[in-house]
Amino acid sequence: MTPLQRSGLAIAAAGGLIVAAGLLVASGALRWFGRLPGDIRIERDQVRIYIPLASMLLLSLLASLLLHLLRRFW
Repeated sequence: MTPLQRSGLAIAAAGGLIVAAGLLVASGALRWFGRLPGDIRIERDQVRIYIPLASMLLLSLLASLLLHLLRRFW
């Protein structure tokens, strides 16, 4: 397999993952994401502040794991 074919396959796989994530969000299966213990949410009368610390840590961990697996098998 040539490097160009590999990169095309990687782009197609990334697109498939994005579509799958979009379907999960649209179906409501990821409703818990963004409401994890550790996400900071401050709501006052006219101000809302949301800092998704735990959600972004989880997303970073999953992305790192995925990239590690891709590097290992390629």
